[in-house]
This record gives sequence, structure tokens and C-alpha cells, in this order.
Amino acid sequence: MTARLPAWSLFAALIAMAGLPIYIHAPKFFVDSYGISLASLGLTLAALRLIDVVQDPLLGWLAEATRPRRRLTIAVASTLMAAALWGLFAVTPPVAPLLWFALTLTVLFSTFSYLTICFYAEGVTKAATLGTQGHIRLAGWRESGSLLGVCLAATAPVALAPLTAQPFTAFALIFAAAALIATLAMQREWQGTPTGPMPNPLHLFRPVLADPLSRRLLLIALLNASPVAVTSTLFLFFVESRLALPGWEGPLLLLFFLAAAASTPLWSLLARRHGPRRVLLAAMTLAIASFLWTLTLGAGDLIPFALICAASGAALGADLTLLPAIFAQRLAQTGTPEAAAFGLWSFVSKLSLALAALTILPALQAAGFEPGQANAESTLETLTLIYAGLPCVLKLTAIALLARTRLDMHLKDATG
Repeated sequence: MTARLPAWSLFAALIAMAGLPIYIHAPKFFVDSYGISLASLGLTLAALRLIDVVQDPLLGWLAEATRPRRRLTIAVASTLMAAALWGLFAVTPPVAPLLWFALTLTVLFSTFSYLTICFYAEGVTKAATLGTQGHIRLAGWRESGSLLGVCLAATAPVALAPLTAQPFTAFALIFAAAALIATLAMQREWQGTPTGPMPNPLHLFRPVLADPLSRRLLLIALLNASPVAVTSTLFLFFVESRLALPGWEGPLLLLFFLAAAASTPLWSLLARRHGPRRVLLAAMTLAIASFLWTLTLGAGDLIPFALICAASGAALGADLTLLPAIFAQRLAQTGTPEAAAFGLWSFVSKLSLALAALTILPALQAAGFEPGQANAESTLETLTLIYAGLPCVLKLTAIALLARTRLDMHLKDATG
């Protein structure tokens, strides 16, 4: 098997385009276009994420059961994902807007989850062909592509607005083209296995849940993903209302994700030289510093927030590069079925988004926050505390847990 790592980067970009950026854009798009309340959107998003929480382990089982037909299932899932995104942004809801929001996002998130599970599970096999530092090397390519995809999806609707009256429709077309190209590029990389009996779900999940280090890494992933869930949900509202910088959302998002993408090769290099845990702890400390600085900002603080976006984006690059690589390395050592394990990994990421949607949007509405309107200073202070203060607490908890986790004795190959 040749390296063909650019194909992995391209497919990672496709998946990333349907992930976090949709969580950033979709709520505000439906608030602005159809007047749906924040509380209704928050409860709907929470319910959708709870569906993900239940289905992701099942999708992991399905990915293992259908592995001999992996190329076909990937093509079908990619097509459905592109169709769902088109329905979300480019189709006038044929039913109640909130119901259409829920239906299209259910398909989008389900196919996104299945593709993510298959992709990361296949990466465990791929990394074994890349030499001693295979997991870190593959993670560098994969997460760089992922972050570039996030950059494109996060900024495209804003960048397209001056060029077309329907920027989200244009974005949906771009996504469909990206889905076709990325799916074709990855076709040779999916390694099917001979058809066998349907695996027992309990047998698939038992190895990863029985391993103390794997359980600890899943908990760290949950805590570490929660700050991103909070900030991604509130980013557009924070820039527009707290910073009073409407129109700057796109450039600031681009800066954030470009910093993350640009930092991934550096984090990979540092992890090979100094060990992944030490490097990851340093990056998490950088994220906390950026959150603390954000608590001091007010209207018009463009330059400070731009610097914060660059710093926190760089910290995110380490989170997305090193934690999945550490987990994948542990799976390789324990012989855990990869797709099932990454079903659990996806499960904890989605759980953080569900909890964020369930709590923060209704809490903001209860505090009197109104998007696009003049808000009282006390309401804006509440927005700031949720946007930057809560992630600080969550990240500190993740740091404390990671600091007490010994990786060097278990992951010699990953530490270099």
C-alpha cells in the first residue's frame, strides 16, 4: 500500500466541512431566515446530539459489519451527506422550518458520524504501513486537511455573500463538488475484509471499555471537546453582540482555523521529540490563557480578539492532532476493533455538543439575550462568562486528568 497521504487529507477536509462549521452557521442561519427562537434551536440541537450519542456506537458496529462493502457504503454516505447539506441551506423548508432543520441535520450528522468512524478506523490500519511514527505522521496529514476543510466551510458563506444573493446555496454546491472529488480520491484506500458473520456489538465494545487507559482517554476527549462545543455554538453571537464587530465573523473564523491548520505540523514534530502528553498539556495551557484574556474584552476589541483567535486556534490544532493519534496507538496495542472504538470516540465528542446546546442557548435566552439587537451590559457579561469562563473550567479539568495519566509506559511508539 503506497502512502497516498494527500487523499487522506482531502477526505478529512470533506468530513470537516460538514462538522463544526455547520454547527456554527446553521443555528444563526435559521434564526435570521425563519425567526426561530434560541431556546427552540438549543433544545432541538440537544435532541439531535442525543440521537448521535445513542447511534454512534451503533454506527461503529455497522461500520465493522459492513467493512467488506466499505467502498460502496462510503459512496452512499457521502452522497446522502451532500444532499442533506443542500436541503439544509439551499431548499426552502417544505414543512415547518424547525422540523426541516431537525430532519436535514439528522441525515447530515448521521452520515458525518459514519464517515468519521470509518475514516479514523481505517487510519489505524493505514498507520501500520507508515513506519515507527505512523500514527503521528498520518495525524499530521489528516488533521491538516481537516482544519483546512473547516477553514473553507467556516468562511465560505461569508466570503460568498458579496458575490451572490444566495451564499449558502453556493456553499452547498461547493460542498457537493468536494464530496465527489474526495470520495473518488479515497476509493483505493478502503481495505475490505472477507465477509464473515455479523459481529456481536458487546464483543466489539468490550475491549476498549475494559482497558483503563482507553477509558481515561475517552473521558479526557469528552472534557477537552466541551470548550470547543461552547465557543463554536456562541462564536457568531459573541463577535456580533459582545465585540460589536458585525462583518468580522468570517475573517476571524478564518484566522482561527488557519492557525489550527498551520500549527499541526509543528505539534506533530514536537510530539515526536518530547512526547505527546507533554506537548498536549502545553497546548491546553495556551488555550486557557486565551480564554482568560477573552474575559477582559469589550466592544471594538478587534486586535486583541484576533490574537486570541490565533492562539486558541493553534491550541486546537494540538487537540485534534495528538489526542486521536494517542487513542489510535492504544487501539493498535490492545487489538480493539477500530471502527467500534472510534464509534465511542465520536460518541463522546457529540455528547459535548449535546450538553452545550442543551444548556447554553436556553440559558442565554433566559438571561434576556436577543441576537442582532441591543442587549443590556449584564446580558453581555453573561454571554462572555459562558463563552470564555465555562471553557476555562472545562479545560482545567481536562488538564488535571491528563496530567495524572501515564502515557509514556503504554505508548512508547507514539512518544518517539
